[in-house]
Amino acid sequence: MSRYDEIQAELITEPKIWLVTGVAGFIGSNLLEKLLKLNQKVVGLDNFATGHQHNLDEVRSLVTSEQWNAFTFIEGDIRNYQDCEKAVSNVDYVLHQAALGSVPRSIADPITTNATNIAGFLNMLDAAKEAEVNSFTYAASSSTYGDHPALPKVEENIGNPLSPYAVTKYVNELYAGVYARTYGFKTIGLRYFNVFGQRQDPNGAYAAVIPKWTAAMIEGDDVFINGDGETSRDFCFIENTVQMNILAATARDEAKNQVYNVAVGDRTTLNDLYKSIQEALKKYDIDVIQAPIYCDFRSGDVRHSQADINKAKINLEYEPVYNICQGIEIACNWYTENL
Repeated sequence: MSRYDEIQAELITEPKIWLVTGVAGFIGSNLLEKLLKLNQKVVGLDNFATGHQHNLDEVRSLVTSEQWNAFTFIEGDIRNYQDCEKAVSNVDYVLHQAALGSVPRSIADPITTNATNIAGFLNMLDAAKEAEVNSFTYAASSSTYGDHPALPKVEENIGNPLSPYAVTKYVNELYAGVYARTYGFKTIGLRYFNVFGQRQDPNGAYAAVIPKWTAAMIEGDDVFINGDGETSRDFCFIENTVQMNILAATARDEAKNQVYNVAVGDRTTLNDLYKSIQEALKKYDIDVIQAPIYCDFRSGDVRHSQADINKAKINLEYEPVYNICQGIEIACNWYTENL
């Protein structure tokens, strides 16, 4: 039995109270689904800036009425300290996912990104410290590695940030470190590498590549690739990310005050990604015949990204269960049924 299996069994026996910020978003709603299925009590906070009510509605359809009744939703904003105070009241574990993602969004509007990702993060961090929660796990980002050229990416080696978004996520880590040294408040940061899966929004100017391409292929629209298609990423299926959040939240103190890569330790080029989605959709009688259209490289993007996940394996006993192909098959099934 894996450590993750052990923790799930323990949580069912001894339920906890969890706060998930950004609960109506892609990652937040998947965390909510998992926790409710483990019969946990969950408080959710969201202002619907990027989250959606239909994500919560879908979770409701996937759990029992008793499990759903263990969920309390607060419509609020992490930029409002009082909303944060309300959300953390009597909570055991915090999973802080609320943020404005997207490198291009941050380049277009650095002020709002800063207000949400730095001021909002500090509000949540401080409110959780004051409430004396058992653990505080937050969404960090692989964008923190910036222009550091080494592959795979090791947590201790970062470069210069390449976007306002990357700056905000690095500042989160700095604040977490200060709160540990100044107040003794322990946290864990999870540097996400290109998370994908069900309920990831394919619409909008800042949609992530997998849902955006999958939706375009299903609907027969053009697929645009930034650059020559040889840019590579460490794509991480959502179930691996959910595992890491639960492992981090329940980790021993010796594993805290750290950041960990959340990925599978592999990398896939955009050209190969296109072919993988194309192949997966054939199972649903969707034949994608159009070739992708190549565009200019996107400002603020790094050329290659791949994570070293040894630290997470050693300290948290993380074992990613899904590779990119398995994840794409599950995601494509969801998109064919929900678009």
